[in-house]
Amino acid sequence: MSLILNEQQIQQKIKRLAIQILEHNHDETEVYLIGINNSGLGFAKMLLNAIDKIEFAKPTFHLTQVSLSPANPLAKPVEISLPLKQLENKVIIFVDDVANTGRTLFYAMKPVLIDIVPKKVEVAVLVDRKHKNFPISINYVGLSLATTLSENIEVQIREVKEMAVYLK
Repeated sequence: MSLILNEQQIQQKIKRLAIQILEHNHDETEVYLIGINNSGLGFAKMLLNAIDKIEFAKPTFHLTQVSLSPANPLAKPVEISLPLKQLENKVIIFVDDVANTGRTLFYAMKPVLIDIVPKKVEVAVLVDRKHKNFPISINYVGLSLATTLSENIEVQIREVKEMAVYLK
């Protein structure tokens, strides 16, 4: 395993992403950060914490989670932990730790894009691998990384002694 980002670098990326999110949404009243599964939710919490620390007139941020099976996204319905109607005409930012092919992000967006009309939909990730097979564009990226298809990215940000990103 090769270390790609250490804890200090991850914290710097999170702070930069928080500033970018505020810059692009400064004129909004509400923004919903939707963490994808547990890793995305953990990263979304870190982003929200960084946003809260910035002294800047900002919209109200809400945090919620979307749950799905990345290995088999059609195995069960995609679930968002709040009523979909609450997201109607709102700014929504899907948050995940790593974007690989874009499949998980694509299916995570399904209820928001099919069942309601959001004001804006964006994506924030810590690491973008650039292997997109689905029409997903990442708006906020901590680190873009060109890897081979056989390599894996391991992000350790939840319930660990020290945060890190590794290339395996």
